[in-house]
Amino acid sequence: MGNNSSSNSNSVPLDNITTATTLFAQEAEVNKKQVTYRIPALIYIRAEQTYLAFAEKRKTPNDADAEVLVMKRGLWKNDKKVEWESGHLVLNSALLLHHRSMNPCPVYEKDSDTLFLFFICVPIGVSEDKQIKAKKNQAQLCYITSKDTGRSWSDVTNLKDVISEKEKNWATFAVGPGHGVQMENRRLIIPAYAYYFDSKNASSSPISQAFAFYSDDKGSTWHVGEQMEDLVSNECQMAEIIDDTLYCNARSTSGHRVEALSRSGGKTFNKPTKSAQLTETGKGCQGSVLKILSSDQSTWLLYSHPSDKNKRKDLKIYVNKSPLDPIMQWKPIKCINKGPSGYSDLAECEDQKYIACLFECGQNREIEKIAFSLSHI
Repeated sequence: MGNNSSSNSNSVPLDNITTATTLFAQEAEVNKKQVTYRIPALIYIRAEQTYLAFAEKRKTPNDADAEVLVMKRGLWKNDKKVEWESGHLVLNSALLLHHRSMNPCPVYEKDSDTLFLFFICVPIGVSEDKQIKAKKNQAQLCYITSKDTGRSWSDVTNLKDVISEKEKNWATFAVGPGHGVQMENRRLIIPAYAYYFDSKNASSSPISQAFAFYSDDKGSTWHVGEQMEDLVSNECQMAEIIDDTLYCNARSTSGHRVEALSRSGGKTFNKPTKSAQLTETGKGCQGSVLKILSSDQSTWLLYSHPSDKNKRKDLKIYVNKSPLDPIMQWKPIKCINKGPSGYSDLAECEDQKYIACLFECGQNREIEKIAFSLSHI
């Protein structure tokens, strides 16, 4: 595990919730090459009152120029602010030789106090488009674990056997990005999507479909759920609502987000639908979804995404107070970033009147930095 210097320690006081703390920003290294940080993932570990923020470190903004995953730690303080440690950690164990690491997706297993960080590893120089055109998956499903809230990490585990049967029909796949879920029954859920094609039909074109990886034994073994059918669904996140029902919210090219429910804990999903109330941005953008309990202990869903239908800008948080309603009742409640805004990830807060968000933003483009904010809900 290595260290890189970053911005100085910062705090976000709750009486100034419009202020965001920059955690990762574009920078020029000593060799004058540009470094970009993209693809935020955020998790709050309540037992330690600790936020862990993850991102990809890239040589350029391009997906194919991703290199390694980085992490920064924030501590919730009793005076109601988050204090971030100076610098960030380069997760050198989250690597395969001659591969780049992408799409951080953390999930916390409460019974064993184990933090899993899932990601994919792709051979250097191999793009997603190249895999799709060749109909040959080259992505690997990997994770590392920590028992001390991210202070130290295990060696990498490559779950190649888990995907070996499925990948013959995958042009490529990825997890998340953003947080995973532990359900009340203790099942671990890692949201994912794959470009599926019929390997027995030469004319079959790969179609992106969301699904879940899941584990029922605290992460010792993992299984592949069935992919959502009918509609195109891409980068996704999931949340458990009630009665062991899992909700999926996915990126789409249709102009609207795609939603689906699973009554089997992610093994299968009902027929997905387009959300009339959640507009997709341009050709699509990742978004985040999170379950919270309201003051009367009812289940609400929160969702974050750029709100402009054409460009990635004006990041908003939406709430759904009736998540099992056949017509999802989404309403915007907060604009947390005016201007260029991209990928985001939501996490709970020690004070349940607030929600935490890690998001891409900038003055001219949304890829200039990754910032953290707390918002009153």
